[in-house]
Amino acid sequence: MNCPIDNDVTQRVFQKDGFWIRECPVCHHQYIEITTSNGHTTQVYGDNYFIGGGAGYSNYTSEADIISDHGRKYGKLLNTFMKPGKVLDVGAAAGFILKGLSEHGWDGIGLEPNATMAEFACNNVGVDVKVGTLEQFNSNETFDLVTMIQVVPHFYNLQEAMSTAAKFTKPSGYWLIETWNKDSLMARMMGRNWHEYSPPSVLHFFSPDTLGQLVRQFGFEEVARGRPAKKINSSHAKSLLQHKLQGSIVEKLGAKLLSLVPDGLTLPYPSFDLFWALYKKAT
Repeated sequence: MNCPIDNDVTQRVFQKDGFWIRECPVCHHQYIEITTSNGHTTQVYGDNYFIGGGAGYSNYTSEADIISDHGRKYGKLLNTFMKPGKVLDVGAAAGFILKGLSEHGWDGIGLEPNATMAEFACNNVGVDVKVGTLEQFNSNETFDLVTMIQVVPHFYNLQEAMSTAAKFTKPSGYWLIETWNKDSLMARMMGRNWHEYSPPSVLHFFSPDTLGQLVRQFGFEEVARGRPAKKINSSHAKSLLQHKLQGSIVEKLGAKLLSLVPDGLTLPYPSFDLFWALYKKAT
């Protein structure tokens, strides 16, 4: 299997949950050894992902305020680099990020494979979210900005997705990407126990270098980079931790400690292994 970034032959490095993690010996991009299609996205991000807990959310829509505020923060950040315009928000879920961006002048649409979330966005949030994947997206419009917040590692066809994003980005337009950093200190300390090694949901594991190499193939160059200041609902945090502790020697102790944390709190999210990057398309 060849690397989806530079097409060099890759090698298996370790197994996680029955899946092989492969790494490119040249660019060091890592990804899951799996055959995927459009059906993969629909299956992994079905309704249970948003309400079933575990690696997903126990109640995604209850985090509307937290996620909308994250969108507002990005809206404020973007306004230091460009004037608001037309945005395509990929992986929009219930439209909360898009709602936050709209409060800073951005207008546009979201794209979400889960029909239930897209319907919620249109009916309850007041933003336009279409059902579909980026790989199969088509439009009569082009966009000043394409946002991909916590979505690039989930593309079932990385090259096709990025090619589509580039096609619908105007000359001198931008991409805003937020994702995990496999070269962060946290990831290196945790090794194969790093929380983002969670197949089959997460398919790719980027660093700023490998993501930069990928976007340059489509005519984009980095403008700025940083760490997002995120927050998380305590119920969501507890659900994620319980899922990660399953089968471990500290599972019972962890469950008791987590039961002491009240639900409904807003907690700072430890973003040591996260980064955002803004990229600009050549004219």
